[in-house]
Amino acid sequence: MTDEPTTALRATRLGRRFRGGWALRDCDFALPAGRITALVGPNGAGKSTLFHLATGLLRPTEGELRVFGTEPTGPDARDRIAFLAQDKPLYPRFTVDETLRFGRELNRDWDAAAAERIVRAGNIPLDARVGALSQGQATRVALALAFGKRPDLLLLDEPLADLDPLVRIEAMGLVMAEVADRGITVVMSSHVLSELENACDHVLLLKHGAVRLDGDAQQLCDAHVRISGLADPSTDDGLPSAVDRAGVVEATATGRQVHALLRHTGPIPGDRWIAESPSLEDLLLAYLRSDRTPAPAAEAAA
Repeated sequence: MTDEPTTALRATRLGRRFRGGWALRDCDFALPAGRITALVGPNGAGKSTLFHLATGLLRPTEGELRVFGTEPTGPDARDRIAFLAQDKPLYPRFTVDETLRFGRELNRDWDAAAAERIVRAGNIPLDARVGALSQGQATRVALALAFGKRPDLLLLDEPLADLDPLVRIEAMGLVMAEVADRGITVVMSSHVLSELENACDHVLLLKHGAVRLDGDAQQLCDAHVRISGLADPSTDDGLPSAVDRAGVVEATATGRQVHALLRHTGPIPGDRWIAESPSLEDLLLAYLRSDRTPAPAAEAAA
């Protein structure tokens, strides 16, 4: 199969099984090149497994995953990918300078100037031992290694999870600046949904090893609506009778008030209901809380 040049990662019926069961199963998605994709899901949803498949550390049990149209295990794909995991594996006895020289030895197309610039911008001495650095400084060194590789695709698996809020903001600013300067494709996993909303323009949401959402962030928000109002006494769930239940992502009742998120376009029937577009954070939280699979907006509105 040949991918379009605008597709960075494409999965076709992708599955990966371990002894304990399926981590991913029947996954189909296409992540666009040149964009920043938020990879979202609860623990155990298959996010890290997907990263390991994309880097060639694991092979699919079934289906396939293509990186810019090629196998992830091929040398061309490996040269185009940089992967930064949450534990940020660095050698604590190396100095920062030795760490950067190690990156140069391992990568054919190494950008020494960029890597050193990222380190120096954090006021990190090149002769400092990695094991003596703060968590924020170690993250900056790890990002220097990732960007020094000149990747076309950067995979970030919760690399900022152990940082305090101020350092997280600084590190995210560094990522955004480098990405904007180079036009890199990024797939970023994080449990801080507000952080993703400000940085990402595409969404892939996994739950129970399956794809629940895949698409442009703004288009997904536009295809949904949040409604709230007094419960309709003529229906069991309190929602307006004209609302197609196939499009309901989640609905909750608090006293006589009903709140719901729907996959829906067009006006909401009933003059007692307030309708508004959801934020990306609201949308993702609703899908994470719910196990419903709503119909596409066109079907739900029909």
